[in-house]
Amino acid sequence: MTHAPHLSRRGLLAAGAATAALPLLAPSGASAAPVTPATSARVAEKVRHTPYTFRNAEIVGGGFVTGIVFNQREPGLVYARTDIGGAYRLDKKSRRWVPLTDWIGWDEYGHTGIISVATDEADPDRVYLAAGTYTMPEWDPDMAAILRSTDRGRTWKTTPLPFRLGGNMPGRGIGERLVIDPNRNRILYLGVRGGHGLWRSTDYGKTFAKVTTFPNVGDFVPDPTDPDGYNGDNLGVLQVVFDKRTGRAGKATRTLYVTVADKDNILYRSTDAGRTWERVPGQPTGFIPHHAVFDHVGGYLYLATSDTAGPYDGSKGDVWKLDTATGTWTRISPVPSTSDDNKWGYSGLTIDRQNPDTLMVSTQVNWWPDCILFRSTDGGASWTRAWDLGPNSVRTLRYDIDISAAPWLTWNASPSLPEMTPKLGWMMESVQIDPFDSDHFMYGTGATIYGADNLTDWDSGGTVHLSVRAQGLEETAVLCVISPPAGAAHLFSGMGDVGGFRHTDFRKASKMYDSPTFDNTPALDYAELAPHTIVRVGRPTSGWTQRFAISTDSGGSWKPSGSEPSGVTGPGVEDQAVAISADGRRIVWSPAGAPVSWSDDHGATWTASKGLPAGAPVRSDRVNPAKFYAYHAGVFYLSTDGGKSFEATAATGLPTAGNVRFKAVPGHEGDIWLAGGTDKPTTPTPYGLWRSTDSGTSFTRFKAVDEGDVVGFGKAAPGATYPAVYTSSKIHGVRGIFRSDDAGRTWTRINDDRHQYAWTGNTMTGDPRIYGRVYFGTNGRGVIYGEPK
Repeated sequence: MTHAPHLSRRGLLAAGAATAALPLLAPSGASAAPVTPATSARVAEKVRHTPYTFRNAEIVGGGFVTGIVFNQREPGLVYARTDIGGAYRLDKKSRRWVPLTDWIGWDEYGHTGIISVATDEADPDRVYLAAGTYTMPEWDPDMAAILRSTDRGRTWKTTPLPFRLGGNMPGRGIGERLVIDPNRNRILYLGVRGGHGLWRSTDYGKTFAKVTTFPNVGDFVPDPTDPDGYNGDNLGVLQVVFDKRTGRAGKATRTLYVTVADKDNILYRSTDAGRTWERVPGQPTGFIPHHAVFDHVGGYLYLATSDTAGPYDGSKGDVWKLDTATGTWTRISPVPSTSDDNKWGYSGLTIDRQNPDTLMVSTQVNWWPDCILFRSTDGGASWTRAWDLGPNSVRTLRYDIDISAAPWLTWNASPSLPEMTPKLGWMMESVQIDPFDSDHFMYGTGATIYGADNLTDWDSGGTVHLSVRAQGLEETAVLCVISPPAGAAHLFSGMGDVGGFRHTDFRKASKMYDSPTFDNTPALDYAELAPHTIVRVGRPTSGWTQRFAISTDSGGSWKPSGSEPSGVTGPGVEDQAVAISADGRRIVWSPAGAPVSWSDDHGATWTASKGLPAGAPVRSDRVNPAKFYAYHAGVFYLSTDGGKSFEATAATGLPTAGNVRFKAVPGHEGDIWLAGGTDKPTTPTPYGLWRSTDSGTSFTRFKAVDEGDVVGFGKAAPGATYPAVYTSSKIHGVRGIFRSDDAGRTWTRINDDRHQYAWTGNTMTGDPRIYGRVYFGTNGRGVIYGEPK
């Protein structure tokens, strides 16, 4: 699974030339924006701070875990990386993942795409991240960086890099691309894509330089017809592995191997600590090496290969074993690429460090009926499978799966055999046996981490007990959140990839919405005066075709629409695609591919609205059932007949481009707040926060708000009559999450530099029943809720 990028969030920033310290442990209220010493005091005077506690409303997993890395010296020290949600360290006592990158701010949002993790064998306190989400500047204007920590990720420093890395690009499950010399830990190597080659640091990652003697920058491009796009980048240099027997403490390891994305030249070797290189003789050709593992006891190098970059595809591949003493190559594929039964590449590869003849490898992806794990206890001479296909499409399993920690992993599906739910996994590019415990292993999928503590039972015919091991790891892209004023649930969410949830207990995951089931839910709304009525729109899955659903019992049950507006191709824009009138009797939907349309029979029939451009975001007035609002390209629209027709208002000066979000205020007819715009220099437009008190006829801009991105409302402060206002914005030069208890006259920053969550400009709401509580979505760190300390 992956998540679509949010584009045009900000303008280009100049790449820094020096290594910068990042204030993970900055005092509460410290500025998140770069300010000079001369101005910092003035900024601090203008921006007040209220301490908050931030937590996740738990979903447990939800995205692609691209890598799991065990430290080879200290038992229980293990890290995980994700494609858009940052990195984590496993807490040994609680067995929960601790997020390490929540300090990454708005201006560096691309650094939450982690392409590699390196944990230091010589000094386990040291950990490094190779960070950078996309290689296309229009998707991520920042260059990549190495993030380095000497205290296991509690604090970080940054080394800027002169290229991009692609943590959410094709091939992101390959590697690890960043590695530490196990004998001389001041030396790091980084394999880089895009033709940039192999890079090395000799000062603990403070600086990097290109290894100019390395002979091959790679040439494999997933789609050569897409030169400037998502699939048009050369995968480059992939992985470095050390033969640590050829060094000693304090001396650089002499023999190291490097894999390259070049199907004719996949492996190179140096025997003089990286000064000179040779193509390894006799090597296999025709595939891309995804993972390499070195057996330091037997002297064997293992390679898992596939015909594509992954993680979504791969139809052929092999597993190879190199005896480095003799130079002999042996194909040890569980199912060789020459067999008609081989319909997959191989990726996830691991050996048991306690018993190095024991190997495991996974199919890179095998969508139907399921991915496969293979296990060998004789160095790859023979293999057994996690499941076998028997008569009548019945599968015999060497495992069972407990998904009680994340019951949504079934996607509400009931597939026909030989498919089963939950699946063993997909996009299984990281499989790791604990180097200190042969019974313990974990592997990442496109949605979670699975693991077991009785792995060796596989070898004696027992059942391996898999369970969800993603507790604390929250990697969803949140598209919308709402908080009705009544009902069992204070929070409803809409997600990319995993549908969305009715959150009745923030400490537990639940099943996703059903009847119908969506894998993407871009918009939700509730009727302000009849809040048990809730609507949602999304992309159907699990056999459903309807894109609209309604509940009249606070989300306890749902009913799909009886029809759709003619021409619908998708559910519509995020967070603002559907609106329901204050009394719950009228619905306005702005789907993709069809006109904005209204329904007064809960979606049984639809009629096109008049006077409104297709695709315009829509909202309802929270007091007057006849009023709906819309916005398009700087023009604000008003309907006074329940969405049947709209007219442009006289409002001027609103943003014509960028990320624009607007909402009507509960309890105040005609009161609307609008946030949006962009600082992208190629798209000049206002960027800020506005308010209208006359149903959008005119708007007044808040002068203190430099950049406004999303706004929401919650219960009023004690003694106040106007709802608390929450926004993700830049105010008085400081980027953060803010609250106002006096309708925007003054603002208080409620997050701090340890809790920035990168990009938070998509969806936000306060809780109408609990003063001070705010909910907001992230692009990879799930749903966050905050409360005053």
